[in-house]
Amino acid sequence: MKNNSLQPLLILKGAAMGVAETIPGVSGGTIAFITGIYERLLKSIRSFGPEAITAWKEGGFSAVWQAVDGNFLLRLFGGMVLGILVGVFGMAYLLENFPLQVWGFFFGLIAASAIYIGKQVKQWSIPAILAMLIAIVIAYWVTIATPAQGSESLLYVFVCGLIAISALMLPGLSGSFMLLLLGMYQFVLHDTLKEGVLEQQDLGAVVTLGVFGLGCLVGVLTFARVLSWLFDNYRDLTLAGLTGFMIGSLNKVWPWQEVLETRINSKGEEQVLFSKSVLPGRFAELSDNFLYGNDSQTFAVLISIVVGFGLIFIIERAGRTERS
Repeated sequence: MKNNSLQPLLILKGAAMGVAETIPGVSGGTIAFITGIYERLLKSIRSFGPEAITAWKEGGFSAVWQAVDGNFLLRLFGGMVLGILVGVFGMAYLLENFPLQVWGFFFGLIAASAIYIGKQVKQWSIPAILAMLIAIVIAYWVTIATPAQGSESLLYVFVCGLIAISALMLPGLSGSFMLLLLGMYQFVLHDTLKEGVLEQQDLGAVVTLGVFGLGCLVGVLTFARVLSWLFDNYRDLTLAGLTGFMIGSLNKVWPWQEVLETRINSKGEEQVLFSKSVLPGRFAELSDNFLYGNDSQTFAVLISIVVGFGLIFIIERAGRTERS
């Protein structure tokens, strides 16, 4: 039985995951892992299946709630909703006004997280090293891939939901960034959810959002089982792969970015669509670099990296306290 006095901490962890998921390139799965709730979350999600049906037959709703660890999910997802709201407003302001420092903070956060996860590998065998290298290549490719054009086909929308939610569950990969790569970030979040459903109550938009949600549901239920099975049977290989995903994703959160392409959102505002990492010296030579400018602010960024790096020790200690 978990210590009830630590339940508010669980809500804060959920909030941290929610904030992370509002930022393309930062994964809520990373926060879940370093706070010590990742495997519990996978186990809880995995329980939505035969286990839940059996529990319902034996004890009704209360048995199902216990089987799926309902109190845990309720607090965690409640915190995530809070974090998403904070992220949408607070992080938007910070990214607009202090982009280099924000990305520096997340760079330090993810770099320290990769080290932390790597330390969980008991034996760095050749297969484990290969798993890490393959994951590094995949994650790095994701960060430099050119965004697709997207499609309004319901089948494609379903597949995008499945991929985005699966990426969300992997430390180092961001669900929102995967939507950007698939060319569906604007269509799903703005055109469909914000304008079609919330503002216009359009039936077609409701259907599209429902198909996307169905893809997410299928993805989370199936991928949670896959990840749980991998942890149970190939723990070191899985941890090595997750370490690689996080190392490969560092390119996406590198603070000094040269903007290559922008887009106009539903409000008519210009936003970064695609950029590439450059060294601080090269960054200072750029001209007309949208959002980021060309002031490298090296000292301030390095401080942000150190703060993000150090924060992992605080978060990890909190996770260790809850596990004890």
